[in-house]
Amino acid sequence: MYFCSKNYFLNTLSIQMKNTYLVIAGIIAVVLLVQACSKFEPAAPSDDELLDGPVEGLTYEQNRQFLAGDVAFNDEIFSSSNGLGSIFVATSCGSCHAGDGKGHPFTTLTRFGQIDSTGNQFMHLGGPQLQNRALPGYTPEQIPAGATFSKFTPPANTGLGFLELVSDADILAMADPYDVNSDGISGVPNWIALPSFVSPFGNAIPQGVRYIHRFGKKAAAYNLLHQTVNAYNQDIGITSSFETKDVYTGLDIDPEVTNVTVHNVVFYLQTLKAPIQRNQNDAEVMQGQNLFIQAGCESCHKQTLTTGLSNIAPLSNKTFHPYTDLLLHDMGPGLDDGYTEGNAKTFEWRTPPLWGLGLSPNSQGGQYFLMHDGRAKSIEEAIQLHGGEAATSKNKFNLMTAAERNAVLKFLKSL
Repeated sequence: MYFCSKNYFLNTLSIQMKNTYLVIAGIIAVVLLVQACSKFEPAAPSDDELLDGPVEGLTYEQNRQFLAGDVAFNDEIFSSSNGLGSIFVATSCGSCHAGDGKGHPFTTLTRFGQIDSTGNQFMHLGGPQLQNRALPGYTPEQIPAGATFSKFTPPANTGLGFLELVSDADILAMADPYDVNSDGISGVPNWIALPSFVSPFGNAIPQGVRYIHRFGKKAAAYNLLHQTVNAYNQDIGITSSFETKDVYTGLDIDPEVTNVTVHNVVFYLQTLKAPIQRNQNDAEVMQGQNLFIQAGCESCHKQTLTTGLSNIAPLSNKTFHPYTDLLLHDMGPGLDDGYTEGNAKTFEWRTPPLWGLGLSPNSQGGQYFLMHDGRAKSIEEAIQLHGGEAATSKNKFNLMTAAERNAVLKFLKSL
């Protein structure tokens, strides 16, 4: 009986050990299989190939708010059941800014109704934005007879929090309304009165009741709260406690999006990282940058700006490189659409930031749609459309050798 029990015990132990070995072997096989398969998977894109993602250094709570804003901006789709306006342009924020990049002609907005600083004369007929889509049973808007209009391609979203924190003093230091230095560049701010729901920055420098605005094609939005509230209302037909006017009826109605959501989206836009330049040490890229500066392009597309003090530590007192001065410039008759916003002239446009330019095709269907309305299909075509204050720089670019022009283009695509 002793030997039988012993043999039984040894046999059982042997079976258990074999099973254990089989389990271990199975685990090893799975690990090796996963490793082998991963070799065939595409590598994750590097940070400098992406426009989305938060700035580094956010706290745990700030990261939670960033993610909440990300969901509201990119994942929330509106319909008639959750507040989509009877007439609208888009059904979500992210649909106009894929991957937080530039928009496409299919998402381009139409603004109408203002020809000078006296204000929009077509507000009673749906101005300033055309809502070209409608729910069943409703009729989309049409541009009223006699109204001038302009097409606005949605911009990239990244780095906006840095731009918001450029001080009025720094913007005014870059302005030269009377071209005192005789360089042909006379950038000016767009001074506009604030909407009731916007408070001025602590370091703001007002001009009477008007303040320097800095966002949008004509610099007609003061800060990212202003921009976000307008987008909800004018693009999606969504009311908030900040803007209760329904775009279809013109009547005040209950908020259709909460203050928490609005503030989460604002925080998301404030804390999206700045685009990262690629191939910075490439000899041709560095040559192109020098030629860009020598041609005078940097007079408007300022390479380096700084932020002021912010309660968001990663944005506070930072040096960054957006290639804009946030000012309005005369771009010549070729870009005069006969429409304006605030106190900008119809031929004046805010200098668009160039950072992220090289990644624009990623959100624009694989090609470029540049300038305020997407009319330029390449960077070089965009340069050729520059007139007015930018004409001298364009001419200097055209006088460069083919190799030098290619270096400038390679530099711009590295941004």
